[in-house]
Amino acid sequence: QVQLVESGGGLVQAGGSLRLSCAASGRTFSTYAMGWFRQAPGKEREFVAAISRSGGSTSYADSVKGRFTISRDNAKNTVYLQMNSLKPEDTAVYYCAADYANWVGTRHASYHHWGQGTQVTVSS
Repeated sequence: QVQLVESGGGLVQAGGSLRLSCAASGRTFSTYAMGWFRQAPGKEREFVAAISRSGGSTSYADSVKGRFTISRDNAKNTVYLQMNSLKPEDTAVYYCAADYANWVGTRHASYHHWGQGTQVTVSS
């Protein structure tokens, strides 16, 4: 089992930046592929970014490509989501997810471990 705790959310103006962190505890972090998802009010949970166990492979939703960067530090048991050029439509609860695999990808149903979420609000 792995436990995930997100942090770093908050209120930011459009064009600003935030860095989300997801700290993992439990089983060896480096054996888990990681992902970030988000859910806005009244909408389904959507994929944001994913990263492989080693960090060598990443994937992004088209809506965030070029603005967001996912990374991980296996020595610190942490995955990050650097969010730049934020837009009001990025407003959502952001969730960290993990699964015991080299790569999981974009499907939220494929992740079996989830954090509690952190709110990101972007004002116009």
